[in-house]
Amino acid sequence: MIVVDDHDLFRGNLVELLEERGIRVVGQAALAADAIRQASELDPDVVLMDLSMPGMSGIEATQRLAAAAPLVRVLALTVVADDRHVLDALLAGACGYLLKESSIDQIIEGIKAAARGESVISPRIASRLVRRLRAPDEAEHGLGGADLTPREHQVLELLARGMDNTEIARELNLSQHTVKNHVSSILVKLQVENRIQAAVRAVRGGLL
Repeated sequence: MIVVDDHDLFRGNLVELLEERGIRVVGQAALAADAIRQASELDPDVVLMDLSMPGMSGIEATQRLAAAAPLVRVLALTVVADDRHVLDALLAGACGYLLKESSIDQIIEGIKAAARGESVISPRIASRLVRRLRAPDEAEHGLGGADLTPREHQVLELLARGMDNTEIARELNLSQHTVKNHVSSILVKLQVENRIQAAVRAVRGGLL
């Protein structure tokens, strides 16, 4: 993975903690442009991206990475928790959003989830995001029912609340494999790349 943050001390300490816990860090960068170059050269599974950096923002860098290296998963890690930054980062292609106040265990779990192709967002941020997206000026029309089955609607609602597959399986009394299949079907039907974008699009389209 690659760690991107313009604060040298924070970045260095984080890299050290990650490597101590068995996370292989193949690169680090203080600027978004350097991160994009390294991602193209090193082909990491995950890029841990700060959003507030001089020059190109982490959000713009996430958009460029999504276009240039679509297999690289971008996980936002930042002090910025306002609704607009969260929404912009997720719509730009980030697979998750963590705050720097998160514990090292939470950050590592987020990295591992991203590497598995899953998405992670804290329930606190997820609930705020849903409230923001339900505001009238954020409405998006044209999804209709999106041909989702009743069970897929249930899964989508729990997904939008920030639950992972294990929690959804427990809530609905399903196997994790079944939940994974439902999530995959939802992504296809909503024409999005990850579960967080699915929640964003579903709320904006009035499905939730």
